[in-house]
Amino acid sequence: MAAPNERLNERLSPDEIMLLDAAGAAPMLDQVQRWAAINSGSHNLDGLARMAAALADAFAALPGDLRLVDGEPVESIDASGRVETRATGRHMLLAVRPDAPRRVLLTGHMDTVFAADHPFQTLRWLGEGRLNGPGVADMKGGLAILLAALRAFEASPFAPLLGYDVLINSDEEVGSLSSAALIARAARGKAAALTYEPALADGTMAGARAGSGNFSLVVTGIAAHAGRNPEDGRNALLAAADIALRLADGAKALGLPCNPARIDGGGPNNMVPDKAILRVNFRPRDAAMQAAAQALVEQVSAGVSAAREVGVHIHGGFNRPPKPMDDRARRLSALVEWAGADLGLGIGWRDTGGVCDGNNIAACGVPVVDTMGARGGAIHSSDEFLLTDSLAERARLSALVLARLARGGDAGEARP
Repeated sequence: MAAPNERLNERLSPDEIMLLDAAGAAPMLDQVQRWAAINSGSHNLDGLARMAAALADAFAALPGDLRLVDGEPVESIDASGRVETRATGRHMLLAVRPDAPRRVLLTGHMDTVFAADHPFQTLRWLGEGRLNGPGVADMKGGLAILLAALRAFEASPFAPLLGYDVLINSDEEVGSLSSAALIARAARGKAAALTYEPALADGTMAGARAGSGNFSLVVTGIAAHAGRNPEDGRNALLAAADIALRLADGAKALGLPCNPARIDGGGPNNMVPDKAILRVNFRPRDAAMQAAAQALVEQVSAGVSAAREVGVHIHGGFNRPPKPMDDRARRLSALVEWAGADLGLGIGWRDTGGVCDGNNIAACGVPVVDTMGARGGAIHSSDEFLLTDSLAERARLSALVLARLARGGDAGEARP
């Protein structure tokens, strides 16, 4: 009876085996540790510049045209209700074989949720094979996997058959508002896309994703003395709370996840507050629910404005459209699952309310699998961890998926 490794090798061509050996042998752990030592919080422009330079240096090992692209400034509403413009970090874009008849998009992000003054800044081992540190799974581990897979792919006979763009943005964790147009341009004409968000610790990957919309509702009332003439005032804080309650109730009736998250505003106890800003997030599961959420925001804002005689300005919108699993997405997922099976990996799928750049890519009509990164967990917390044995495992998976995309395009076409 053949040994397990021999049975796996029977499913793979000699060229695929050489490709996998090269991908799995890359020094990814050292890269992750060096990159995670750079604080690249989404608003730490100095740290993002260091991270962009480190990535440009590493990805320069690949052929093609590599550029660092300035991010578009982003508008937001500050705690006083004023519009502020925030500078963003640069994004890395690499184009390889732009004239190839079949091209794919590979994306990741260099930013993390951990600001320069966040207490979580160092790496430590939580036992063998379990590394704790800022961004080790989300997604500096994923970036190391992407680079290892591409370097192995470029040394293989499959490379001439496939062109690709690599886009690593600097603002994914804050909604990709600066890089959204760049993502849309990079997605144009692509047969498929892979994004390197982390998989769950057991290897489960994301299927369908909800969308996400973030709104700042600026309420302008009329100030007045709370004791002498409160009837002359129009309480903006009370109106913002009324909007929050109406949005929550209306969303519940629609089956729409809604999170009124914060109200900025108010003032001294003896003054009727004339300014308040409500921050609220929605997670629609499909395009119809997104449209219903937008209508709800507009209707409730208008209703409260009229009832309480306040002004309401709506800022924001849906920066992450819902990502359903259509037929093309299912075929690409099947190709990934097939490649995993040939490597002895059982890959499961789970729909999620979390969002990422995969939402934006899917909205461009490109099928995407967006959890091709490392296995890990507790992301966005000081307990974030990377399972280090998943680096070689997932680099091999990506390399094999790229080889089979080069040969065919989806599971139905690429199977021998």
